[in-house]
Amino acid sequence: MCGIVGIIDTLGTRDIDAQVLARMNESQLHRGPDEGSLHREPGVGFGHRRLSVIDLASGLQPLFNEDHSVVVVFNGEIYNYRELMTELTQLGHVFRTRCDTEVIVHAWEQWGESCVSRFRGMFAFGLWDRNQKTLFLGRDHIGVKPMFYALLPDGHFVFGSELKSLMTFPALSRKLNPQAVEDFFAYGYIPEPKTIFHDAFKLSPGHTITLKAGDNQIHQRRFWDLPFTPLAPLTEQEATNELVDRLRESVQSQMEAEVPLGAFLSGGVDSSAVVAMMAEQNKDMVNTCSIAFNDPSYDESTFANQVAQRYQTRHHTETVDTNDYGLIDTLAALYDEPYADSSAIPTYRVCQLARKRVTVALSGDGGDENFAGYRRYRYAMAEQKVRSLLPLSFRQPVFGMLGKLYPKADWAPRVFRAKTTFEALARDLVEGYFHGVSIMPDRVRDQLFSPHFRKDLQGYQAIEVMRAHAAKSPTDDPLSLIQYLDFKTYLPGDILTKVDRASMAHSLEVRVPLLDHKLVEWISGLPSSIKLHQGEGKYIFKKALEPYLPNDILYRPKMGFSIPLASWLRGPLKQSTRDAVLGPMMADTGIFNMSFLTDMVEQHQSGVRDYTAPLWTLLMFAAFLKNVLPDDANTRANIRDLLNPQLHSLNHQD
Repeated sequence: MCGIVGIIDTLGTRDIDAQVLARMNESQLHRGPDEGSLHREPGVGFGHRRLSVIDLASGLQPLFNEDHSVVVVFNGEIYNYRELMTELTQLGHVFRTRCDTEVIVHAWEQWGESCVSRFRGMFAFGLWDRNQKTLFLGRDHIGVKPMFYALLPDGHFVFGSELKSLMTFPALSRKLNPQAVEDFFAYGYIPEPKTIFHDAFKLSPGHTITLKAGDNQIHQRRFWDLPFTPLAPLTEQEATNELVDRLRESVQSQMEAEVPLGAFLSGGVDSSAVVAMMAEQNKDMVNTCSIAFNDPSYDESTFANQVAQRYQTRHHTETVDTNDYGLIDTLAALYDEPYADSSAIPTYRVCQLARKRVTVALSGDGGDENFAGYRRYRYAMAEQKVRSLLPLSFRQPVFGMLGKLYPKADWAPRVFRAKTTFEALARDLVEGYFHGVSIMPDRVRDQLFSPHFRKDLQGYQAIEVMRAHAAKSPTDDPLSLIQYLDFKTYLPGDILTKVDRASMAHSLEVRVPLLDHKLVEWISGLPSSIKLHQGEGKYIFKKALEPYLPNDILYRPKMGFSIPLASWLRGPLKQSTRDAVLGPMMADTGIFNMSFLTDMVEQHQSGVRDYTAPLWTLLMFAAFLKNVLPDDANTRANIRDLLNPQLHSLNHQD
């Protein structure tokens, strides 16, 4: 696992400033503390920070082909590199190392842009071909590894593993993207391909970029999409048998390392399944790590211990105080742009613990998206059943009116909190699902923003992100469609972002066998009815694991990485929340309706309303302003002037 950066002069062959390139590279020291190297040639500069995992002796990057006409910097792992190395050797290519990075160079020489379709793994790389005067960037199928880029007015194209590397480049403006701000307060993160900055972007999962020297147009291509192609009919027993075989193979393929390797073990179904497969195939004891909380209502360590004992793992647990709110500023600096998933705090701690024992850890991320494990899938399908019985012409006025009239009852048991349900039933599936996952629903965001900022948005709404993905969906099955939306938004934008930044902050490589794209393709073809079955999410996954895990692991209620946010915001963080959310920096942006922010703070802290999620999101936005943007007059003026309403556009081709 590594950090990569690059600078390309699209207008010619200007010398690349060595100091600027070095600063970009060193900004990601945490991603690769073992080695750092630079390469410069006319018009091109590449940098690499290495965390040594495979081929410790000869895997130094930037790495070249035989005549040094092709150079690559690479972050990730290609799990099928041995097979590709054999195939490429038979085709006449000569390898000087035994590392997966060199496979990328020769695969490019052999197959060109289609080389990415041959790779099985998690990857983000930049490759320069001097003979073809071509820059080629690729990001893995699911988006496990990040890639940021910007084409700047001065003709430089820059890329890097983290946004902070681009922020060290002098020509990158700190001007904010108003659509990204709207997205953040809807989703709690900024979905691909946007970033918080007007001129910087994320390369979307399963996409490549090709850029020719002398041509400042970006040519972007999608090389993979989640298929949802129905499989040939299988009995339940056949499905469970094949699922275990495929899971076992995926885990095995990701266990190669020349450094200590282990796994996260939360005590939930997904991480427990990965550990079970690891223990089955590993003659040595598996290293497992988990965190416990001193508040029993948030603690799953008993279940993690149960799995660890069953598989005789070398288990390590540390107890974390549930009042672990001192990380707010650390997280803001780590994520580089606003990010409001509060489970980033325990994720940061479990990565910190794991790095004391291992350099590589396998995680169970992806199980909920693959097998419909989230409760929101169950709720969405229940709502969709009602929608299917009543036409939109009836639902829209009737449930829309009920949604407006029904009081917001945060204090009541869930069965009486019907406002959100009525609002969802007045919408179609995509809009209803968006409404259900939003940090702040439309009616709250309408009050959140100032009239000036709403004007800058020019009618843009965050629902357009999901609408755009739904329009390209390969399936119209309702459950599969919302799973597809999560694979395009929540999984890369929230879950994988969280794990990448938290792990790399501690120089820890995390691998995700449940997100092997071959496994994901196969799972997507399973019928929805055996993923969410009679209200039981992950039905087929749990049935497949019954020989490996006890029922109280498989069928207990899902907990997740939760922390007591509501009590924090009314207790130990009460004053700091007030100071940050209602402070001069937030007011100076011109983004917010400050009187509504005041109402939210007052009502939450007095217990009248529960604004936990909106206030945490505001708190993290304030932390972004404080910790990422320099606090000076020019920056504040730049934020106030958010906006040339015409958003920057590049010539992207998909």
